[in-house]
Amino acid sequence: MKTLTIKLTAPLQSYGNEASFTRRTTNDYPTKSAVIGMVAAALGYRRSDERIVALNDLGFAVRIDQVGRNLTDFQTVEWKKDTRKITYRDYIQDAVFVVALGSDDSQLIEKINVALHHPHFQLFLGRRSNVPAGPLVTQEFSDETPVAVLEQLPWQANRRYQKRSKSHRLEIVADASLISDKQSAMVKDRVVSFDQRDRRYGFRAIARTTVDLTNLNSQESEPETTHDAFGAI
Repeated sequence: MKTLTIKLTAPLQSYGNEASFTRRTTNDYPTKSAVIGMVAAALGYRRSDERIVALNDLGFAVRIDQVGRNLTDFQTVEWKKDTRKITYRDYIQDAVFVVALGSDDSQLIEKINVALHHPHFQLFLGRRSNVPAGPLVTQEFSDETPVAVLEQLPWQANRRYQKRSKSHRLEIVADASLISDKQSAMVKDRVVSFDQRDRRYGFRAIARTTVDLTNLNSQESEPETTHDAFGAI
């Protein structure tokens, strides 16, 4: 299996879960469906493109390297003429996540890597207003599963956070098939349709594990040039 890691950081991120118009909540970490949406945008897939569903087959894991702070914003929306409603939107501030995508199709991983650096559509982290903090930092790993990569990848939090952090472990949330020795749970995070008129999600199994920081080289990653089969990006 070939694995691609993607560092996700921005002033604001938001990864929707069950919500209503009045209150748009956020997950504490990037959902697989949100990352699939970002990959699909990079590849140039439109919302109704049937190829999006196949991206559910990618192995998925995410490591929470820097826990963000919660922020709630409110907006006044003119629902119809002379009728206004207030809607609350939740965000995660100053968080850092590392997503790992895996596939036995190495060419697909390379294609996704190229697309993320040369996206067809604008990339955003959960909502259109949440653009990444600069070019995405990616790395490719051969013959490694997403969880195995995240168990050895250096800590990506900023230096100030690392110095102040009292935690000794980082949490990893992954497809249950990648962490078979842990208890699993079902979440509604499998893409069925991104169509604005028919947006639907199914269930997928997840599991959680942790990695001891003493086993990692604590360092803040700097944007770097990555290489793939198509040359330097």
